[in-house]
Amino acid sequence: MTIIISLLLLTSLLPYQTFTAHVNVGIVNGREVKPHSRPYMVSIQLNEQHICGGFLISNEMVLTAAHCWDRRDILTVVVGAHDLRNIKSSDHIGVMSYIPHPNYKFKPIRNDIMLLRLKKKVQLNNKVRPISLPKDRDIKAGTRCSVAGWGRLKTDGPLSDFLMEANTTIKNQAECQHSWNFNYLASQMICAYGGGGSCKGDAGGPLVCGDTAVGVTSFRSPLRCNSPDGPNVYTKISAYLQWFREQI
Repeated sequence: MTIIISLLLLTSLLPYQTFTAHVNVGIVNGREVKPHSRPYMVSIQLNEQHICGGFLISNEMVLTAAHCWDRRDILTVVVGAHDLRNIKSSDHIGVMSYIPHPNYKFKPIRNDIMLLRLKKKVQLNNKVRPISLPKDRDIKAGTRCSVAGWGRLKTDGPLSDFLMEANTTIKNQAECQHSWNFNYLASQMICAYGGGGSCKGDAGGPLVCGDTAVGVTSFRSPLRCNSPDGPNVYTKISAYLQWFREQI
């Protein structure tokens, strides 16, 4: 028992980048979204419980993180939601096919991106609508963006019933690499930090700059959500545009 306690104390003193990244990343230091102002957002659920975020990129395709799916799981997608306690059965849509990136790897995490093809096309309206994807490969450091989700409101807190959002800022790739060391791969990742950010339950949701989704929420600091020393990491969507075209 003494040895275990000593190891835990030693672990708590090590720098962040020596840890394995925690990939199941609500929004901390955020605010409640104006209902249905982010009509592309979806809740990805297992047994009618929220596990990850995602977002519509067409009337039948959802983009999310590959690590949100265990190959034995049968997921459903909830569209047009704001308060997860108040959703209709018709808002639940089954998944027809799961399309994780063929080179997805969990340790160290790589190509953490997945498409879900829905069993039926969603009816587009002011509460349900896809978001645009980027045309350019790079986004400048210092760009102000935002994240949203139903995840934890603080590191060890509860999930949120309401869709929350927060502003965040893109960091330069050298800072991201320094913070995350071998966990970070600049060719397929972006990192961001701001007054608020992603936490457990927000994985798979979009990093939005302007009116475009530029990233998919992937992993965070294992010790603290929205940590300046372990800024949130997002899969860079622009690196996968060719793959999207092949699948869609």
